Amino acid sequence: MMKVNWTWWRKATEEDGPAEENRYLISEIGVARTEWMNAHSRLDYVIEKDQIDYAVFALEAAEKRYEMLLRKAKRAKLTLLNDKTGKVVEA
Repeated sequence: MMKVNWTWWRKATEEDGPAEENRYLISEIGVARTEWMNAHSRLDYVIEKDQIDYAVFALEAAEKRYEMLLRKAKRAKLTLLNDKTGKVVEA
């Protein structure tokens, strides 16, 4: 799996809200993305039915959390950039 690094940035203005909240959101998105990728990888190693059920549940939960945080970032007008290319990625 290719590793992609992401950066979130925004232009700070008076009406944007607290910058600390945005930093926390950015941090949580990174954590959620890592959890989602780990849950996805876990499916490759499960064998028993109970393990499969748990892996699918964990993947769905991680995916929902990641999507929810991305929607929240979009509402906050944060922009996702690929660290390597510097190009804007649509969320």
